[in-house]
Order: sequence, then C-alpha cells, then structure tokens
Amino acid sequence: MRAVILIRLLVGWVFVSEGIQKFLFPAALGVGRFMKIGLPHPAVLAPVVGAVEIACGAAVIVGLWTRLASIPLLAVIVTAIITTKIPELHQPGQGFWFMLHDA
Repeated sequence: MRAVILIRLLVGWVFVSEGIQKFLFPAALGVGRFMKIGLPHPAVLAPVVGAVEIACGAAVIVGLWTRLASIPLLAVIVTAIITTKIPELHQPGQGFWFMLHDA
C-alpha cells in the first residue's frame, strides 16, 4: 500500500509540476515549445494541456478518480514522446544510446 501511495505522489507531482511550468515559462515550455514542435493551435493547446496536467496530476496525488485521470495523462505523455523523443532518435549524433547516456 505504501508503494502505491509513493508512486501516486511521484507520478502526480511530475504532471502537476510540468503543468505549472507551462504557465510560468510559456516561451520555453508552453506556447513557444508547442509552436517549435509544430503542434496545431499552440496558444489554445498549451494552456489546455497545462490545466489537464495540473488537474489530473492532482487527482492522482490524492487518489481521486485515478483510473479516469490517467487517461488524459496517458494521451499527454504519448504525444510528448511522439513529438519530442522519437524525432531525436533519427537525428545525426543522436539515438537511443546517446539519449540513454544523457539520462
């Protein structure tokens, strides 16, 4: 039971903090980043994603509707992987082993 609580705290906090940062640093992590990646309607999408991360991350932390809250968070993280990490794997001097080394 303690492990589940710890996982909820850690996962929820990652999403809450990322959502807050989208509002605090819009040029680097919010609208500006969404524009750089090429996502449609970044001025609308970035705040919506930030709000979803904050609300659903908080729900995961407190254990409220965690299964339901995990669905939008899963969509956010899959989109982030597809738009940021997978393209890095195909750049010169990049790839899985370089990314692993940086981690």
